[in-house]
Amino acid sequence: MALHPVIMAGGSGTRFWPLSRKARPKQFLPLASKNPLISDTVSRLKGLATVKDTLIVCGPSHAKQAVKLVKGLPKKNLLVEPVARNTAPAIALAALAVAAKDPEGILVVLPSDHHVADTKGFQRILSEAARVAAGGHLVTLGITPQRPETGYGYIQVGAVLPGGGRQVKAFREKPDPETARRYVDSGEYVWNAGIFIFRADAILAAFDEHMPEMRKGLDTLRKAVGKRTFPAVLKRVFPKLPSVSIDYGVMEKAKNLAVLPGDFGWSDVGSFSAIPEVRPADEHGNVVSGPEAVVVDCKGCVVLADKRPLAVVGLTDMVVVDSGDAVLVVPKDKSQDVRKVVESLKARKRDKFL
Repeated sequence: MALHPVIMAGGSGTRFWPLSRKARPKQFLPLASKNPLISDTVSRLKGLATVKDTLIVCGPSHAKQAVKLVKGLPKKNLLVEPVARNTAPAIALAALAVAAKDPEGILVVLPSDHHVADTKGFQRILSEAARVAAGGHLVTLGITPQRPETGYGYIQVGAVLPGGGRQVKAFREKPDPETARRYVDSGEYVWNAGIFIFRADAILAAFDEHMPEMRKGLDTLRKAVGKRTFPAVLKRVFPKLPSVSIDYGVMEKAKNLAVLPGDFGWSDVGSFSAIPEVRPADEHGNVVSGPEAVVVDCKGCVVLADKRPLAVVGLTDMVVVDSGDAVLVVPKDKSQDVRKVVESLKARKRDKFL
């Protein structure tokens, strides 16, 4: 039962400006450790799958950096999307690549920019998910909720399935605070982490059934896989595929679903406010990075310094970031709004800072 990790590395990570830029999005930043998130994503699969069986899906502007950070990745395992078309076409592209050499090979679809604290626990649940997927199920991992989070989608979990895993009763969009509290209190819901495990032939059959509008394009790509003409065919066909997420396009419609709830120290590292979840804090709850950072009388702050001195005094629950050419100061509870800075810079045509 060969596992084929598919690392989704197409995100832009605008909530981490000024550290993240067009040429260096979130997945290439060392936010949770000394290594970039994408490098940690591949490393935590060691012993479960090989780099030679790993696929990276990304855009043209990030291809060179992805190869540089994922040591030993075969050139043919870098799948470059001509344009961004959301997760369904990206996963379909990876499934075609795997199916060409191993139709029953199992894809392990992973975001490139998440953090996992318990690697052994993560590998155990992936191994169990692969066993369930080998039987033909489309499997997703659900994270046991730690709080009534409004920033994640939820999965309603049903009865235990005969082949392993649990029934998926429903996918729910990001809820309001009251609904999120109800979900958590019920004990029936898990967070949707965007981690999927399925056989290549099973997910391709699901695309045919639930996204027939992609069938013609995928058939054309399937015939070209492994041929010299594939790059040209991909460039012509891929932009015409519908821009749809795998959740909406397939998972919310399919009947052969299974979910495995788990708790392995997962974080999507969604904004600067999540940094204390993945990095150790001092006795005052501050996460401080950079040899030139000076923090005085602060509590619950995230302070990330560059090469020059960065002094922060008397602040509580603030984020202060110096990237060398730009500085960000924002309350932790407003960290999601950092993307608005990027929008403003775009409107002002300040491209040198994007």
